[in-house]
This record gives sequence, C-alpha cells and structure tokens, in this order.
Amino acid sequence: MESKDLTIIIVTFKSEKKIANCLKSIPPQIKVIIIENSNNIDFKKNIENQFSNSECILMGENKGYAAANNIGLKLVKTRYALVLNPDTILDKNAIENFLISAKKKDEFWLIGPANDQKKKINFDENGLAEVENLKGFAIFFNISKFKEKFFDEKYFLYFEEIDLCKSVKKENGKIFLDKSIKIIHQGASSVDDIDQEELEKNRNWHWMWSTFYYHKKHKGFILALILVFPKLLSATIKVLIFFLIFNKKKRNIYFCRLSGLFNSILGNKSWYRPS
Repeated sequence: MESKDLTIIIVTFKSEKKIANCLKSIPPQIKVIIIENSNNIDFKKNIENQFSNSECILMGENKGYAAANNIGLKLVKTRYALVLNPDTILDKNAIENFLISAKKKDEFWLIGPANDQKKKINFDENGLAEVENLKGFAIFFNISKFKEKFFDEKYFLYFEEIDLCKSVKKENGKIFLDKSIKIIHQGASSVDDIDQEELEKNRNWHWMWSTFYYHKKHKGFILALILVFPKLLSATIKVLIFFLIFNKKKRNIYFCRLSGLFNSILGNKSWYRPS
C-alpha cells in the first residue's frame, strides 16, 4: 500500500498563515485538495505556486466545514482520504502509519490519531482501539464505505464529526484510534484574520444551533428540548445580567447563543456567517 492510495482534504477560510506549516508536513508525492470557503484568488495562486501537489478550489462563499469537505471528498479518486484541519502538523511517519493501519483493519470506515485523547483507552496488539467517536482535526476515510454520503451539510460549524461517527455506527461501521499516529493540533482557531469579537459571536451562535440540531436528529425534538433547556436558561440569565451592567460585548455573545438556539428549535437553517 502506497501514498498513491491517499488524497488529503483541507478546508480553509482565511487560513493562509495557518495552513503553510500543515502543507510543509505533508509528503510532496501526496495529492492535497484545499477547499477555500471564499473567492480569494490570491490565496489560491499563492498555495498552488508554493506547493505543487496542492489544488485549491474556491467555493465563492463560506458554506461551512461540512459542505466544503463533502466537495473535496467527492473529488477523491484514491482508496482513502485524510481530512485535516489547516492548523495541524503531521509527524513524519503519520501517513505511513495510517496506511499500515488501513491494511491491518481493512473493514474500517474511519481512523483517527490517539495522541490528543485524554481518556484511558485499551489498545489491541496492533495499537488500535475501536471507539464511538473521533476528533475532527484529522479523520482518515475508507472512501468505498460511504457511497458519497459523508458529512451532514446542515451543520455549518461544530458537531459535524460527532454526527458523522454516529451515522457510521448506525450502519455498524468500524471506527478506530491508532496510538502510533502523531498529529499536532494547534487548536484555538484555524482562521488568521478575523475580528475576535465577531469570531466569538459566530462560535456561540453555531455551538447552540448545532447542539440542538444534533440532539433533535438523533434523540427527537422533545428530548432535545429537555437537554438544551439548562443552556437556554443560562444564556437568558446572562443576557439580562450583562444588559444591566452595560457589558455590551458579553451581552452580544450570549444573545448570539440564544439566537442560534431559537433558530435551531424553530427549524431554521444555520444562517449566521462570520464577516
């Protein structure tokens, strides 16, 4: 099994500074498809000029993590695909170890690195452990298992990988962690230049929208309402408190939480977008 069996997908949005180190850590013989959630032609030119193994596709607008990844995954012609965040850095043996694990567990649907796990996990003699969920910063796909049904595009941000894993398990699919795979995830944000207050508003809106949508999808409307009620109550109280003490910044953030949650409860699409 060789690197020609693999394509890497990276979704970006204003991530030119973040993605450079990621691309440098990827072996040059592996094809990389970058899905940029904008119409930034300069970003496309710079990336493709610097990294000859990379193709950058411009979405024209920010369609979110799930929809952009699906575009990339449907373009894959290889047996496997590795979805990466732009703020990741691969260990020199990461790709080889993914491919070795794929050979050992050819029935797998998804494989993820175990180096960012905080729970105690029991691994088998091959260094693999079957799990329910993976973290979204690095997911290795067995393309043939999915029949072009990957991420739920109703999500714009948050819960996409949890929902994906849930759907795989409903199909009795196998998900593994591999302790031999090392990938650094810098975290915080995959975005370079965006107003921090706007970023927080965006995160809070989508966290609440996606939380309710996920629970409704997998547990039903009533149970979803029960599960999010403490969050609804907390956000409402904090909006009132920050209104009374004239903290506009915090008030706006918690108002975004309420807005995201109410829009999800009412069945509205995930419409809030960072500027």
